[in-house]
Amino acid sequence: AVRSGMPRALGYFLPESSVIVPIDECPVLSPRLAHTFAQLQEMARSGRLPESIQEIEAFADSADEKLALNVAFEKFPKPAAELASSFRDALPQIETLLLLDQKKNRFELTGPGYLTHEAGGYKFRVGHLSFFQVNRFLVEDLLKTVTADAHGALALDLYSGVGFFTLPLAKSFQRVLSVDANLAATRDLYANAEIAGVTVVSHNEHVEEFLKKTEEKPEFVVLDPPRAGLGAEAGEKLAELGAREIVYLSCDPSTLARDLAVLTCSPRKPKEIAGPSIRYEITEMHLFDLFPQTFHIETLVRLRRVP
Repeated sequence: AVRSGMPRALGYFLPESSVIVPIDECPVLSPRLAHTFAQLQEMARSGRLPESIQEIEAFADSADEKLALNVAFEKFPKPAAELASSFRDALPQIETLLLLDQKKNRFELTGPGYLTHEAGGYKFRVGHLSFFQVNRFLVEDLLKTVTADAHGALALDLYSGVGFFTLPLAKSFQRVLSVDANLAATRDLYANAEIAGVTVVSHNEHVEEFLKKTEEKPEFVVLDPPRAGLGAEAGEKLAELGAREIVYLSCDPSTLARDLAVLTCSPRKPKEIAGPSIRYEITEMHLFDLFPQTFHIETLVRLRRVP
């Protein structure tokens, strides 16, 4: 987080508050990001960070060599080209830079607009506004665990992002459909599919809306929703598709438990939810410590349709 006012500072939020505690280093950052953080902190302390900055996001590629930077301003305090030049002079390791003016809803982009990550033998273009798993040490294990032994006629990838699971599934299924509401991520997915030499069909819409109207009958479904999870209504629609196997990757145990209650017709399910006619049982559960030294745990649950 960036502390407003002067002097500027970068740091962590104090628990249960918006107070920022300045720090000198973060031990869980990659070497490239740690170096960049130190440079940004020096810019803040020397007064070279404009006061109208609201947020700075920095991303390193999987090799920890190239850097993408997103800088959000309340409004640009000077011409965008000058701002971009000042950041590039201070941080020469920047590969691609995105400046956002929140007030005028405009942006300035310098560089290619994306980084390239590698995992499982695939290359993934990841743009400034797209999501990719941040723990480069565990992404291959995660990819292999989700897609292990998955094959058949049709797979469905919900909340597909840039195609992290879509690409390997396209190698083992005759057809793959992906769904994501993020247009930037959908564009990255198509670019990644072209590089990988696979064909996918992506629906750029909210998963809930897709599930309401689809008539597809996938054999395998993978979903990696945001913290809010899938939701009860969408969970029922998902179960009604009748896939033989569902792999659910969750970053929030509470919403995962709620959604599993719907998919498994657990007695813990709220009484007002009648429940789908098709029921699933849990066959595997894996925990991935993608955010070390924090309380966040990624949970992977594999479900099989009950005959």
